Amino acid sequence: MTTDHFAGDPRTHLERMLAGDLYIADDPEIADRQRRAMRLASRYQAAFLDDPAAARPLLDELLGFAGEDIEVRPPLYVDYGSNISIGARTFVNYHLTALDVAAITIGEDCQIGPNVQLLTPTHPLEPQPRRDKLEAARPITIGDNVWLGGGVIVCPGVTIGDNSVIGAGSVVTKDVPANVVAVGSPARPVRDL
Repeated sequence: MTTDHFAGDPRTHLERMLAGDLYIADDPEIADRQRRAMRLASRYQAAFLDDPAAARPLLDELLGFAGEDIEVRPPLYVDYGSNISIGARTFVNYHLTALDVAAITIGEDCQIGPNVQLLTPTHPLEPQPRRDKLEAARPITIGDNVWLGGGVIVCPGVTIGDNSVIGAGSVVTKDVPANVVAVGSPARPVRDL
């Protein structure tokens, strides 16, 4: 017997997702938006290889906001792209995975190392709702002038304060204050800046 997790809720799965509530990810409307993002990201990568400046309109179409003088080196992997904001003068190195089920906000003048993962999706801990394919998401916020070293993973709901540095390979599970160096798994502040 299956449970109707959405009894009495007339919203679409997309509406639930955008509200930060539990939803089913393989909904056709959501899948269409994901395919659109994959196509744009693929076109951006191909165009960037020939002419990075000419590729910029594709990045503008993919992302919710792209500030002036940013550089995003492909490949770039996103769920939707439209929930991502990247501030002016930020540099994003190769292989950023930004699962933007919820908003991902990257400030100005940031440095994002290669193979960084920004992961907003969450899944129920209980086995049956997870088996029923329910998921939700919590936003990620990265302040201005933050440096995320290569391979950093930022978990759902995390905020990293201005000017902080996250050491390579760290897993950020909780908020990091401004003006610190944080390292480890889970990442912890080890030095003030």
